Amino acid sequence: MRILITDDHAVVRQGLKQILAEEFTRAEFGEAASANEALERVWKENWDVVVLDITMPGRSGLEVLKEIRKSKPKLPVLVLSMHPEDQFAVRLLKIGASGYMTKESAPDQLVGAVKKVMTGGRYISGPLAEKMASYLAVDVQTPPHERLSDREFLVLRLIASGKTPTQIAKELGLSVKTISTYRMRILEKMHMANNAELTHYAVQTGLV
Repeated sequence: MRILITDDHAVVRQGLKQILAEEFTRAEFGEAASANEALERVWKENWDVVVLDITMPGRSGLEVLKEIRKSKPKLPVLVLSMHPEDQFAVRLLKIGASGYMTKESAPDQLVGAVKKVMTGGRYISGPLAEKMASYLAVDVQTPPHERLSDREFLVLRLIASGKTPTQIAKELGLSVKTISTYRMRILEKMHMANNAELTHYAVQTGLV
């Protein structure tokens, strides 16, 4: 069994390796400290599972995941991230991640997640499973923007009007980071990928 651990922090890589080595005593481990190094090792070597951090230097984790899916479509990729599940998990699972867990997860959850994705399953936490079930329960006839909160709807209209995150933050008296969080939630709830899609939708539906 060969496991590739990718993270830009050596201490984190060592910790993950130690946790997994206690359970998978005969496993061989590889490490990558950047997105490019991770892709190179995936292309040139054979692995049974990749534990992928999505916030490494260089290319984004989303791009790395897409590249792995193209070159090794059957290779299980378990995403381990500092970002909350509700911001990234559903999007990454749609792209092709075999599982998603936060770095705050307990060690036994990591071991269980690796075992599950190794057997072809998908790993998601209980709270995320509930959230995904609630998405499925949403009436498909409901216009996407009606799923937004009042504040999210306001931010959507400001984005569609061409304002930058800094301008929106100033106008609403919030931080740029908060506006970015709202934007991620809007994209998630409306199942869209970027500002261009949001703007097109807002114009088509007469929201701006």
